[in-house]
Amino acid sequence: MYKLRFKLNFATLLITLLVMAGLGIVIGQLYQAFYLSNLTERIEKETNLAAYIISEKESLTGETPQRLAIEFSEMLEARVTIILPDGTVIGESEKDPSLMDNHLTRPEIAAAKRGEKGAEIRHSDTVHDELLYYAVSIIDPSGNHLGYLRLGLSTQTLAEMDQIIWGILATSFIIAFIIIVSITYRVANEMIRPIEQATVVANELAEGNYKVRIQEGKRDEIGQLTRSINILAYNLERLTKRHQAQTERMETLIENMGSGLILINTKGDITLINGTCRTIFQENTDLWLNQLYHDVIKHKEVIRIVQTIFLTEENQRKQIHFPVKLEVRHFEVYGAPVMSNRGKLKGIVLVLHDITGLKKLEQVRTDFVANVSHELKTPVTSIKGFTETLLDGAMHSEPLREKFLNIIAKESERLQDLIEELLELSRIEQSYFRLNWHTTNFKTIIEEVFDLLKEKAKNKGIHLDLVIEGDTTLEGDATRLKQIAINLINNAIAYTPTGGHVTVFLKGRENRVELDVIDTGVGISESELPRIFERFYRVDRARSRNSGGTGLGLAIVKHLVEAHSGIISVTSQVGKGTTFSIEFHKERQQ
Repeated sequence: MYKLRFKLNFATLLITLLVMAGLGIVIGQLYQAFYLSNLTERIEKETNLAAYIISEKESLTGETPQRLAIEFSEMLEARVTIILPDGTVIGESEKDPSLMDNHLTRPEIAAAKRGEKGAEIRHSDTVHDELLYYAVSIIDPSGNHLGYLRLGLSTQTLAEMDQIIWGILATSFIIAFIIIVSITYRVANEMIRPIEQATVVANELAEGNYKVRIQEGKRDEIGQLTRSINILAYNLERLTKRHQAQTERMETLIENMGSGLILINTKGDITLINGTCRTIFQENTDLWLNQLYHDVIKHKEVIRIVQTIFLTEENQRKQIHFPVKLEVRHFEVYGAPVMSNRGKLKGIVLVLHDITGLKKLEQVRTDFVANVSHELKTPVTSIKGFTETLLDGAMHSEPLREKFLNIIAKESERLQDLIEELLELSRIEQSYFRLNWHTTNFKTIIEEVFDLLKEKAKNKGIHLDLVIEGDTTLEGDATRLKQIAINLINNAIAYTPTGGHVTVFLKGRENRVELDVIDTGVGISESELPRIFERFYRVDRARSRNSGGTGLGLAIVKHLVEAHSGIISVTSQVGKGTTFSIEFHKERQQ
């Protein structure tokens, strides 16, 4: 921009200088020609007047010409020369006439002889100066040609006048030039400064700084330019903020959506992948960007869907499953081609929705129906079979009747327990289920449970130990807490062989109460641990049924613990035992 300012100032001043120099030369020449014309006119008049006076004299002999030359020279302040028609000088104001050469060949004399104006400027060796000569013919009243009269004026005055004129012109032009330079510089600054500011603002806008503004000028074209730039910057800032907000919302939506999203371009490169895919594939999917999909995706089902879309350019919807580490996960995949306005394929979008939970729920429901049917079928079949046996005649035999009736009573009791626990579980899972909250001491509850189960443990030859530490007072439903403890401790006794140990640790912490039930029983394999809280799930079905369990105890425990906002966890080793750990908050959690 400084270059533009320099160019503008330099061009303006150069043009001004050239115009003023040309104008000065023209004016100087005009003044010089004007002064020379006036001087020539003056000498012409004076020469004619002097010639007229001389022509009135009776004769030009003797000393008269010389005297007249001196008198005219003194009056006119000029050199006066009187010359005869043959060129002889008879009167000279600056020198002895006898010493003068013949002047007939002098230019001014030759011009006067031809009847022309005899004016000539040349250097005089006599007076050692530049003189303006003017010569005229001397004609007496009778018309006789008496000779020539020549006047010579010094041109020193002309030179001095030229110096004065050029001095005045130079001074005037210098002053004018300085004024023009100042005005030009100021005007250029007023014109260039807004342009410089506009350039700075434009550069800032180009670099993405849309908050920059320019000071608005006057209501001229430059002012309109600055206002337009400010409006442009304001609009760009609004558009950028809006675009950033939309981009952030879109990125947040894509990154946090519950389904996996993958965009693939026409070359097969992955151009976008969200964070959910990291959970789906259990890999660092950020490294997949700009990679070929079949090089990074290891699951053939997904690759096959992508290839089908590329070939058919049609939407695809399919349920697939593939292993993710140690678990088989199920997904519903939606695939669609991305088409341009002209119907040309631009890429592919894949959405992977994890339906593993739904599949598990379906499986749980299926298993629940099957398990309920199985659990109900066994006692009903036994009751029906023994009843039919009694009706067929066994009731007449006292030993058989008593045996079969005892079996029917036992199966009826088992059937009743199963139905009651199903109803209990159903009540717990209902939205209207509420706990009877009040402050209670968990220590008292555990001691009551020990009193109930110590006889069962003793009969089975199991050592039952209780360790209590700290303050175990908490807010909760005492009946439900007792139900939790009974289920866990009873399970520990049921699955621990004779001679084993069941230890219960009850610990009061600062803001929580911890319950650990540890047994030395058969244990649970790692693959079965995630399912032990499912309804009717049994690690060892035959042993569980023989132990009198219904398969619903742990499911009830889990729901009651969650109703108290507690956390239940389990660790186990096959053949070494199992540990159930529960954490309760001392204060009710809202």
